[in-house]
Amino acid sequence: MTRRPNGAVWACTAAGLLAYLLLPWYAIQDTSWYQALPGIFSEGDAANGLLQALAQNRPWLLVGLAGLVLCAIGALKAPGRGQGRWLLAGGLLGAVGLALTGFTIGARGWSVAALNTAFGELTVNQFGIGAGGFVVLTTLVLLAAFGLARLGLFRGDLFVSGAVVGCGVLLALFIAYPVGKALAGAFVLEDGGWSLMAFFERVFTERIWGLGCLAGGTACGVAWNTLLLALLTACGTTVLGTMIALMAERGNRRLQAPLRVVALLPIITPPFVVGLGLILLFGRAGVVNQLLESWFGVAPTRWFYGLPGILTAQLFAFTPIAFMIMRGVVQGIAPSLEEAAQMLRADRRRAFFTVTLPLLKPGLANAFLVGFIESIADFGNPVVVGGQYSVLSTDIFFAIVGAQYDAGRAASLAWVLTVFALAVFALQRGVLGKQSYTTVSGKGDAGIAMPLPDGVRRACHSVALPWIAFTVVVYLFAFAGGFVQTWGRDYTPTLKHFHTAFALEWGQFGLVWAGTAWNSLITTVKLAGISAPITAALGLLIAWLLARNEFKGQGAFEFAALLAFAIPGTVLGVSYILAFNVPPLELTGTGLVIVLCFMFRNLPVGVRAGTAAFKQLDRSLDEASLMLRASTTQTLFRVVLPLLKPALVAALVYSFVRAMTTVSAVIFLVTAENELATTYIIGRVGNGDYGVALAYCTVLIVLMPLAIALIQFLVGERKLGRRKAGTTAAAPAAAH
Repeated sequence: MTRRPNGAVWACTAAGLLAYLLLPWYAIQDTSWYQALPGIFSEGDAANGLLQALAQNRPWLLVGLAGLVLCAIGALKAPGRGQGRWLLAGGLLGAVGLALTGFTIGARGWSVAALNTAFGELTVNQFGIGAGGFVVLTTLVLLAAFGLARLGLFRGDLFVSGAVVGCGVLLALFIAYPVGKALAGAFVLEDGGWSLMAFFERVFTERIWGLGCLAGGTACGVAWNTLLLALLTACGTTVLGTMIALMAERGNRRLQAPLRVVALLPIITPPFVVGLGLILLFGRAGVVNQLLESWFGVAPTRWFYGLPGILTAQLFAFTPIAFMIMRGVVQGIAPSLEEAAQMLRADRRRAFFTVTLPLLKPGLANAFLVGFIESIADFGNPVVVGGQYSVLSTDIFFAIVGAQYDAGRAASLAWVLTVFALAVFALQRGVLGKQSYTTVSGKGDAGIAMPLPDGVRRACHSVALPWIAFTVVVYLFAFAGGFVQTWGRDYTPTLKHFHTAFALEWGQFGLVWAGTAWNSLITTVKLAGISAPITAALGLLIAWLLARNEFKGQGAFEFAALLAFAIPGTVLGVSYILAFNVPPLELTGTGLVIVLCFMFRNLPVGVRAGTAAFKQLDRSLDEASLMLRASTTQTLFRVVLPLLKPALVAALVYSFVRAMTTVSAVIFLVTAENELATTYIIGRVGNGDYGVALAYCTVLIVLMPLAIALIQFLVGERKLGRRKAGTTAAAPAAAH
């Protein structure tokens, strides 16, 4: 079967032309695109792009059609630089032209006052982009990328070029653009003008950078508080995650399954559940303070609120992320390297510290980076147990929703978070450098993983096992809260809270979902189920582009993929409202904007897990496949992806459970039609109905492991052709 070199070019061009004719150009409020299809050939909001341009006085839409015509002319030519010029010119003309008109012409005519002054008021307007406009813009961007490949960039590979340009546009549109709108507020004066001095006056203040705590004062600035907390959290989560991963992969087999389940508990519940459990244990009226008072006469205090409480809660919340990253890295270490060290008379301890531990460097660096960025962006834990210990994320929240709305101050604090994230990102790149950590190659590896040295095993057990036990205790308290009448006053067992939230009744027309929580649970599962596979696929694709390809702007591309973690979820949610509440992307109030927020908020974990995994895969695997005339797409899906199953599981699990349990990023995006589980729980907590809230959390605790098990079953385990420990004795016997 001969390949068609212009097949992808013709497919994109045809899709764009058909979208002009067969799809509604604009999005219609409260109507899906397929419901609007009957009206595409009649005048009105549902008309196709061609009718909108010619019959409804919107001639600017013809610029996209002109771009597609140029691309069609290029498709008639043979692959080469000449074709590349036509494709690039057509793609850029259409995509840039439609984007400019989309951002400058809105629902009330000109969106920019200067254009209204220069050209006068428009007689027509336009609404948010719909299915037709989306398909046309997508095809134009891909055709421009194909033009770059034909001109010799990206080694002439259409798939790589399309992936880089497509992912770059997505990152710019759904991360850089909304975040940029939020950060720009630091330069805006109260009267709407712009000033560089306003930025410096807001950023360099005593409240942010003060060092009063070192000179006998009460507190340091929120920047130093945030930095100290993030460093402690990143170090703690990396150490704990690594120890649990080593125990789960190299320790006692009977402990492996329980360890994996318990280690993931904190990530499968909303963050305030952990905070509530910790308060029940260590709060002023908590069990620990009550026991200290009754046994030793120590008066109860609020010692837990502040840095100790936030640090403990963040260690609970983010250690599972480090564990998932490190588990895949530990699995990928070739046992033959450790066996070679032992053959050279190195004992297990020396082999571990000179061979195994250095090969964990990529995973350790990635786990530290993710832990640091998660800590500085965390909002839920500091607001629950922070007390008087202020951090940047809570200050941003109160600047936005407090009594004195101050978007400029919130933007200046967001700038500090971004600089912190960029600094740690640069430090990580400097530590790893260009060193090689390849451990999985195309050669056979029948080695057996080395058991942990006795000292390392005892250290892991002494730290990780108490931590796991502590996790179980905290969750037992949170779990019990949904089964009693009123925690703290009436401990009579009851199931009424579950009945209120999840009652099922038989009505006149059959089964009735009578519980008040069903709507939010079904909506959350649906939106999380849609976003998780897209997030994982996009994250691993970006990781592959960064690890296996070289192109200009690669550093900026990688930082853009991590930028969402550097911004608190509250700010990201507000940014989405500001950016996507007006044309050309009117998404506020829809389920799509929540899915997009889930995707790009959780994207960095998939990128970091994939990057760590790619550093262990020898490039010869890719090269061998390409030399056997497999395409880049075939190599990616048939050779590389099966070896990335641990990273894929990590990305899928994290994306799904965080979408199910996130709070700050979507608190401003939900509506009555798209209520989520976490917002329902927050509403119940706000009303003082803790029993129903904890009952709902219990359901989530049960639901999440089932979802994780399903993901693990569907993806499967990575097979590296290694012997099992039980076969070691049988192999020599078979030789005789």
